[in-house]
Amino acid sequence: MSANTTMLPPLGKSGGSGEQLSGGAAANEKSALKAAKGGLICRRQLCFLLAFILPVPKLLEAPSLLAYFSKGDLLLPAFLHYVLQTGVLIALLCVCAKSDKPLFQRLREVSKPLAAAVYIALAAYFIFSDLFPLLDLANFSNTAFFDTAPSVSAFLPFFLLSAFICVKDEKAIGRSADLCMPIFLFAFFGLIFMAFGETDFTELFPLFGTSAGENFKGMYHSFVHFSDMALIIPLLGAYRYEKGDGKKIVGAYTGGGAFVLLFLAVFYGVFGALAPRETYAFDKIARYFSALDVVGRVDLLLVYLITVVLLYAYALPLQLAVICLCGACGIGAGEADGVGAGGVDSGAKHAERAKRRRLILSLSVNGAVLLFVLFASRRYHFFYSLTTAKLFFVFPIFSMALPLSFLLLKGDKKR
Repeated sequence: MSANTTMLPPLGKSGGSGEQLSGGAAANEKSALKAAKGGLICRRQLCFLLAFILPVPKLLEAPSLLAYFSKGDLLLPAFLHYVLQTGVLIALLCVCAKSDKPLFQRLREVSKPLAAAVYIALAAYFIFSDLFPLLDLANFSNTAFFDTAPSVSAFLPFFLLSAFICVKDEKAIGRSADLCMPIFLFAFFGLIFMAFGETDFTELFPLFGTSAGENFKGMYHSFVHFSDMALIIPLLGAYRYEKGDGKKIVGAYTGGGAFVLLFLAVFYGVFGALAPRETYAFDKIARYFSALDVVGRVDLLLVYLITVVLLYAYALPLQLAVICLCGACGIGAGEADGVGAGGVDSGAKHAERAKRRRLILSLSVNGAVLLFVLFASRRYHFFYSLTTAKLFFVFPIFSMALPLSFLLLKGDKKR
């Protein structure tokens, strides 16, 4: 995300004198050339992230929350969320299209202190935005995977996994998106297939049967689940925009929204007026499939698969928080890979130090969030009210106002 990751570093004295680079140095130089050409995350991976990872957290608690406020009109606030977020995504892509330089490199050229402040603010937001969802995830895992209530420490393995993920940079996010795509598609459509036979879509009628005030409540109470564009900002710092990417990226995000709207429609069609009580929706949506009486709870296999994607989706904000803190501290991906501003040889000297700093930041962030989950699990309702009602305005500030402020950056491409 630093300038080092997008600029070809000098080869140093050895390159000028005709000496051969070592195997490791040559590999690092090749990595630098690849990063200079296309960034740390490619268009395909960004599309997969938008279409197959970001929708998954919305399938857990958001359906019952929207059904509580909007009843049969639960599709309306979700649709409005996606309209707003899609508009912000288009604006961000327009900003990227105006320059060959990544987003944060341009911001650093305007003001390094301003770029550091944005990094720190985003890191704090990512940690805050993940606190309540992690409480939901802990409660879900205790309910779905244990017959009796386990100790709070049973959720500890998630933070071991998250700490490992947070040590990785944006390249790992792209690879994870590639891996999550087939898992999501198989599990999602498997659950929809099992639930479809028991779905009564007339439960969604009459359209607009809920008052505008209740729909508005459902919308602002669910901002915690529909604030996607804040997550995209750091990724655009590791992505190099190319002509024609905008339509494909927006199409991928729209496809992810279609998955969510389909799930909400089927969910309310299955449970109807009981939907507000059916928390952890994707765990329950297929349980009335007729064949389960014969073959047993095979739907749980699909629940386990989609939970794999869910675990990564909830670790992603913590990973992005570490990436932003690294950016604020001047730890770029190029340094961590052994490619520094002084060339491959100079960058290799700083690689171990950069990796140690990233590890320290990862352990610090995950350790702090772990302590929060351990001590806040018994005050779930307090944090539910705090996050969805009293501090809901934090989410539109970071997912709408902050991304739109990047429109102020000047471009360097001719129209």
